[in-house]
Amino acid sequence: MKTLQKSGGIAALYMAISHLVGIVIFIVVLDYLNITDPAQKLAMNVEKQTVIFSTNLLMYVFFGFALIVLSLALYDRMKSGAPALMQMAAAIGIIWAGSLIASGMAANAGLSTVVALYAKDPSQAVLTFQAIEAITNGLGNANGEILGGPWTLLVGLAALRTGGLPKGLNVLGMLVGAVGIITIIPVLNALTGVFGLGQIVWFVWLGIVLLRSDHGKTA
Repeated sequence: MKTLQKSGGIAALYMAISHLVGIVIFIVVLDYLNITDPAQKLAMNVEKQTVIFSTNLLMYVFFGFALIVLSLALYDRMKSGAPALMQMAAAIGIIWAGSLIASGMAANAGLSTVVALYAKDPSQAVLTFQAIEAITNGLGNANGEILGGPWTLLVGLAALRTGGLPKGLNVLGMLVGAVGIITIIPVLNALTGVFGLGQIVWFVWLGIVLLRSDHGKTA
């Protein structure tokens, strides 16, 4: 359906924008990665709770819903030419979306809990925060793109087989997906940043293609 393709294009562009905005907020504005002391990290979460709550919605919850739309649009576009690949991709995409939504919702629910506890018992709040962060990081694939990598790779492979997307976009998707998969290896986990930036480019290109092309044709 043409409407689904357009919706998928909008979803892809949203995902690129939300990911980029989230990176800027967490890394540049909040300097989150350089705060390693749990007590300092919790204090920052308490002080900037509105910013962090909103960013979790943007990067995880709304991103997850957009991913569902995009996964369905891509499945609809290429299911006839590569049914098995697109079935696997759609299944992984839905699971990934659920994982991200759960991560964002758990992070925000946990944030409310630790903020209230922080006023009464800061040391207990730190322990609680560490436990919540471990859970939300696991759900959000912070320890390796075990879902995002295979999904991106499978979409690229299916599109290459069917000709449903431009060849250059397919090659980029497979490369980005491969990088995502190897981030599962602990010593290569730092490459998640490369995966994230590469996927932003891929999302932008994919969104433009879906918005500009007719169903089943490349742009």
